[in-house]
Amino acid sequence: MSGKLYLVSVGPGSHELIPPMVKTALQASDVVVAYELYLTWIRPWIAGKDIRTLPLTQERDRAQLAIAEARAGRTVALVSSGDIGVYAMAALAFEDMADDDSYEVQLIPGITSANACASLLGSPLSHDFATLSLSDLLCPWDWIETRARHIAQADLAAVFYNVQSRQRQEGVYRILDIMLEHKRPGTLCGIVRNAYREGQSVEIATLAELRTRQFDMLTTLVIGNRFTRRKRDWIFTPRGYGNWDDTPDTVTADSLPDGAVWVFSGTGDGNALAREIAGRGHAVVVSSASDYGAELVAQDCPGLTPLAGRLGIERRRELLARSRARFIVDATHPYAADMSQQLIALAAGQNLPYLRYERPDACDPHPARHCTSMAGAAALAMAHGRRIFLATGSKDLADFVQADGAGQHAWFVRLAPDPLHLQRALDLGIPRSRLCAMQGPFSQQANETLWRDWGIDCVVTKQSGAAGGYPAKAAAAAALGIPLIVVDRPQVDYPAMATDFGAVLAALPEIAA
Repeated sequence: MSGKLYLVSVGPGSHELIPPMVKTALQASDVVVAYELYLTWIRPWIAGKDIRTLPLTQERDRAQLAIAEARAGRTVALVSSGDIGVYAMAALAFEDMADDDSYEVQLIPGITSANACASLLGSPLSHDFATLSLSDLLCPWDWIETRARHIAQADLAAVFYNVQSRQRQEGVYRILDIMLEHKRPGTLCGIVRNAYREGQSVEIATLAELRTRQFDMLTTLVIGNRFTRRKRDWIFTPRGYGNWDDTPDTVTADSLPDGAVWVFSGTGDGNALAREIAGRGHAVVVSSASDYGAELVAQDCPGLTPLAGRLGIERRRELLARSRARFIVDATHPYAADMSQQLIALAAGQNLPYLRYERPDACDPHPARHCTSMAGAAALAMAHGRRIFLATGSKDLADFVQADGAGQHAWFVRLAPDPLHLQRALDLGIPRSRLCAMQGPFSQQANETLWRDWGIDCVVTKQSGAAGGYPAKAAAAAALGIPLIVVDRPQVDYPAMATDFGAVLAALPEIAA
């Protein structure tokens, strides 16, 4: 007869949190294989069973024992705390199974330590998160550090298992230092010991405070992200509806004008268009992607309502609906195709009229080599120059400086004086001496002077139109006799489009009396 192997999860250590399927599996089993402590929570269901216990250090022996009994035709429950598929026994059992084994296998999921600890703190894992074991018994320490660094760089909320033992005292502090390289010292975190067991303790602390604490193997650390907040005695991480550039936005629908025209800008001509719309008597909200963009809105559009930050689509949908927006004008950069697609979808979903303002292409009598992608432009630039000037902004820098063979070239970059843009360039290894952080557009003379001083022998730019200074760049490259490589605009199927302010103004709804 074929046996059966139950892979049984009994949760964090509380009888009340054991999944109901566990009782059924245990009662159906002839043999129960477990670490002695786990039996504490399941004794009512295993009376009279053949119970085999092996100590903590003999996990593989436990798995092999359970498999041997299942192969012999018996029904076996291999028991683990938490979820048996997470840092637990299931993987060992699958490793030792043979492809020709005929016994049935059923895995019963359970509540992990991450879930249990998070529930005692509030809701810190409401968005993307990672778990990481700090024990190097089964994973090399350099791998643990590498994974921790990626978690920190991505600003993921995280749960750290196996935090500290008598033999491993310093590792956790090294990991916390890595967190502090990328996360704010004030990031809200949790320290949970013995979750749902005798001796339970729960504490909220900042990331910097964790660095001063002592832990043990019964402690789990929960690390928040930049959005994690405190409310009463709880911490929670919003579900992604905040400002992805910095901190969660504090804008409410009540703080926005009712029935406004929403202008999505981020460019000088977009802000100018917003002023024209407001001048016709419309209430206007001007949305930009960054704090720097909001500063330009305040400078260019005094009296209008700015909204800054890379809000998620759900947050935009909520604000548009609750403020009863009347019209969406998409005046984002000609190369912000992803944002335009999002606005088209939002407008359709909200039954709002949408109009794209697309600045016209600039006339170009000068020679240029055209590409349809940044990767193509990078390859072409490296074929024509050694000291390459990028006038493509910061978003696509990696396509150039991380391309094959890029290290044999010197890259020079001009970008907007936004701290986030500058940091992106620095993180990619662009020396400060090769960065020009200035707000354009620039004259032909300014371009020629800068490129001559830097010894530039190739220029890459976008077809950003006259408003983006394209004619001056093309003329400067021609005057200096250096190749000009142009990345053409992305193709977007706009449902409605205008190329001048007058057409936009004519399309707006009438102002209510």
